[in-house]
Amino acid sequence: MVQLLKVHGSQNAFFILDQTQLANPLTDEELVSFTQQITDAQNGVLGGADGVLVVNHPTRPGSAAQMRVINADGSEASMCGNGLRTVARYVAERDNLTDFKVDTMNASLRVRQHEDLAPGVPAFAVEISPVKFERTALPFDNLGHERLLDTLVPELYPSLRFSALAVPNPHLISFVSMEELNGPALEELGTRLNSDNPYFSDGVNVNFGHILGHNKLFVKTFERGVGFTNACGTGMSATSLALALTHPDAASFNEPISVYNPGGMVKTILHRDDYNYWIELIGNATFTHIITVEESTIHQENLDELQSSSVETDENKAYMAFVNSLPSLKFEN
Repeated sequence: MVQLLKVHGSQNAFFILDQTQLANPLTDEELVSFTQQITDAQNGVLGGADGVLVVNHPTRPGSAAQMRVINADGSEASMCGNGLRTVARYVAERDNLTDFKVDTMNASLRVRQHEDLAPGVPAFAVEISPVKFERTALPFDNLGHERLLDTLVPELYPSLRFSALAVPNPHLISFVSMEELNGPALEELGTRLNSDNPYFSDGVNVNFGHILGHNKLFVKTFERGVGFTNACGTGMSATSLALALTHPDAASFNEPISVYNPGGMVKTILHRDDYNYWIELIGNATFTHIITVEESTIHQENLDELQSSSVETDENKAYMAFVNSLPSLKFEN
């Protein structure tokens, strides 16, 4: 028998599939098909998810595991901050670890167990790096700039200023009013830049940030390969850094920044080593369901069997109690 987990970080929901427990790991083609089936919001398992987090044996010296991120549409993301927290918890409990590294597509990232966010809400802190600003790192073209940092870009959207950085997956960020946050611009821009367009050939995650106070902001993300999500860990991390760089009176390095999102709240801490930046993302790692099945059920994509074999935990109740204890922020999801 093998186990899958339904998990979430800030209600950014995933299934964790540990390929090291399979006698016959899924091929890349099978992973794409399995992900598209199990995550489907209408016909998938447990209401679907934003993707599947695949745990493999480590690929670099000194790491405990590798994480791959397969989005709901079958594309592969280079990193996922919310997902990494849940994988960190899974590997920590599997291998009895508290501070270790996990391989991602472009880097081996440090993860560590953190004190609980609230009673019954386990938390992990994960490293978000490397950070790059160059046009070729995202990439983007035809915008007349080599990098974007609080830059007016009328080709993208009139009157809004944009910053662009890769962490390493690409993020486009604009700080907006509450009216703009809840208006149509984010969906319009996210849809346009993740369709065939002359600017971001590989698509881009689009984030609108609203400054709430010093070291305090709200972030809403249109995620490449997914669409609107309750939260995007790398998006909240990238937006925190963009805030400190473009609004230095609003955010500080080496201090916790509270980042609210439609799915709850995380904290980020910005670090600067010489001129290299990295971000620590701290938030929940919640396991909502445990699914125990024969390995053949996974290979056969037997969604009915996966659904009927799921057992719900009490962890989401504790997480929602935490969310309900947060200050009331009147933003639309």
